[in-house]
Amino acid sequence: MLITIVAGARPNFMKIGPIINAIKFQQERDRYINYRLVHTGQHYDQKMSGNFFHDLRIPEPDINLGGGGGTQAEQTAAIMVKFEKDLFENRSDVVLVVGDVTSTMACTIAAKKLCIPVAHVEAGIRSGDMTMPEEINRVVTDSICDHFFTTSEVANEHLLKSGVPDNRIHLVGNTMIDTLYQNLHRIRPPRLWSQIKLSSSNYFLLTLHRPSNVDHPQDLKKMLDVLLSNTNLPVVFPVHPRTKIRLDELGYRNDRLIVADPMGYLEFIFLVKNAKAVITDSGGITEEATVLNVPCLTLRNSTERPETITIGTNELVGTNPSNLIPFLEKLRTGKWKKSSIPPLWDGKTSPRIVSKLMTIYQNETIEAYSGFSMPSS
Repeated sequence: MLITIVAGARPNFMKIGPIINAIKFQQERDRYINYRLVHTGQHYDQKMSGNFFHDLRIPEPDINLGGGGGTQAEQTAAIMVKFEKDLFENRSDVVLVVGDVTSTMACTIAAKKLCIPVAHVEAGIRSGDMTMPEEINRVVTDSICDHFFTTSEVANEHLLKSGVPDNRIHLVGNTMIDTLYQNLHRIRPPRLWSQIKLSSSNYFLLTLHRPSNVDHPQDLKKMLDVLLSNTNLPVVFPVHPRTKIRLDELGYRNDRLIVADPMGYLEFIFLVKNAKAVITDSGGITEEATVLNVPCLTLRNSTERPETITIGTNELVGTNPSNLIPFLEKLRTGKWKKSSIPPLWDGKTSPRIVSKLMTIYQNETIEAYSGFSMPSS
């Protein structure tokens, strides 16, 4: 069985690493399984892409499609054209897509047009906010793919309500948490840790990149003003390229706002683990904060990961800056809610996915691979 694994943007890389490790484990047991790794090039900045391959020990892709840049439509079209060509030359038994980035949707469409089955890792999550490009990517991908690997019962329910047969939905857990557990012993402090004399639980970690928070400079300024005026702690802010443009326009300065470049995975998770709290508009970071038992404040009006709120450490603050104030007070007074880790977020998701893929597809392809010589791992 040949699996084509698609990755295109920073959130994908944290999800494919453990899946590749699980495939390699099966190869060592002389199983008929192999993979190709296709990097679509959606994130083409070294700070946003290349460092993650190194940090997470992900093998070099078999091909980089170079599909980054341009508008959403231009990027989608470029990835589809280039991925279709790659599939013509390297037809696989199943295409595995992960998450909700543009590459996931584009490659799903291209594969299905060629009648190649598609399995979606992290299927079924929904924010209900169709102004988010990611939500469109999720809905389109899940409307045409063949098998659905989910992180929670809530995701299962979304898929069942949309008409997906129960036998195509597989609750397996969260591959991002596999990556977290596999790398916790390797995390390391970034250079700024010693430079500005940070210490555990004595700073906030901030990430912002969504249009609702950063596209209008004055809204971004108000958010930062409210945050910095309601805490005496430093705020470490690894700045997404999109956000840096707005900060530069503002000329925003504050002695307690520590602006940094995007970080590699190992340094960033070190900062998450040791933060007083994480303040973010990202979805994935809320999952990591939950498993690390770090309070998390999400600056959005909806979330596709409700289990991080109902079970985990996360709270949905909204995009109104004044909403931050009572949550910051809870942190200051030590009254943050109790939390736990969602079911199956145990670091063993990727072996479950690979085992299920073998069950689904191996019987159909083992004859074709009867003379296949497995590469050395």
